[in-house]
Amino acid sequence: MKRTLFATVAALALLPGASFACDITVGLVLELTGEAGAYGQAGAKSVEMAFRDLNDAGGVAGCTLKTDTRDSQTQANVAVDAATQLVQVGHVPVVIGGIISPMSIPILTSVTGPAKVLQVSPASSSPTLTELGREGKTNGVFFRTITSDALQGVAAAKFAIDQGMKKIVIIHQNNDFGVNLVKEFTAPYTALGGTIVSVTPYNAKQSDYSAEVTAAMAGEPDALYLISDPVDGATIARQWVSQGGVQKFLLNDGMNSDDFINAVGAEYLGNAFGTSSGTVASASTDYFNANYQAFSGIDPAAPAADRSYDAGALVGLALAIAGGPDAAKLPDALRRAVDPAGEVIHAGKDEFAKALALIAEGKPIRYEGVIGPIAFDEYGDISGPFRLWQIVDGKVTTVGELTNADVDAVKAQVK
Repeated sequence: MKRTLFATVAALALLPGASFACDITVGLVLELTGEAGAYGQAGAKSVEMAFRDLNDAGGVAGCTLKTDTRDSQTQANVAVDAATQLVQVGHVPVVIGGIISPMSIPILTSVTGPAKVLQVSPASSSPTLTELGREGKTNGVFFRTITSDALQGVAAAKFAIDQGMKKIVIIHQNNDFGVNLVKEFTAPYTALGGTIVSVTPYNAKQSDYSAEVTAAMAGEPDALYLISDPVDGATIARQWVSQGGVQKFLLNDGMNSDDFINAVGAEYLGNAFGTSSGTVASASTDYFNANYQAFSGIDPAAPAADRSYDAGALVGLALAIAGGPDAAKLPDALRRAVDPAGEVIHAGKDEFAKALALIAEGKPIRYEGVIGPIAFDEYGDISGPFRLWQIVDGKVTTVGELTNADVDAVKAQVK
């Protein structure tokens, strides 16, 4: 009887001109300003687009999906305060965010974990998030639509060696993300025959990094691995070049940025290479690439844009599977949105309408995202390929891919 009633409500919601009797508000804590502002702006628009598509498809559990978006300002204390307001005062059933790990980790440990409220991050890649799950400190509520840096470090090491970077120095953000990526890079890079000359941490938001650059330049490296964000990274790269540093760079995923390239100057970045969590092209990828810029005014290749759409889509589908904003049901419902036995669903209004109809009938679905097939492990992590890119004529250009098998082969060489 309950299933029949739910199916009837869902079918009525799909009728042309149907009006919604309620709203479901999802909390977003994203880095809209500060050094990670470009990521958060793209991410917010992606979630909004996913929710628009779900609403146009008939809404979720008879309701309209809405967002309550808060700016973390790329500051952990602000992120925690915003999440606290959303969860404790706004009583949102789920938080999407942060974009980067130094925001997501304190949100998880201080707010969503203790409150047992689902949290989905589009781009927080720190291995610490896996460790928190392994240690039983997340209550099973954390998921992410990006691969862990435990894998990115391996991909970066292999790519560096393949590009002839045999003697490297590292300048990195002195935070959880930077420290962990250095750790995950070091073992495979040295196992493949590379030498790390020096490792220099830096603190964010400084106007001058000449001391760090000078320290890193000792030892005549043949490349700089710069683990940063577009704002601080541009300052460091400019000073590296002005002080005569070798113009060969290895960059992390967040440096895939027009802002970074424009601030440094394309003429200095012809030998700049990087790694990013990749995608397996699907109908969802085609849909997103064809429609995102018109919706948002942002390039669909912007960091975090693709996987933020998937975060929004998965949250919306999970709310439909749970029958509404029941926080206790949502972690399991999120997993059921990518049920291996389910019918494949892609992005966009028509595909979401099909998904909502299947859900109303009690049938399983398997959302295949903009980033490709998605499967969560017990800690909310995903796996996937890595995109290899180079800055060519001022544009980030894909030059290759490392598959899961490629990454596993490198890991096997690490003793």
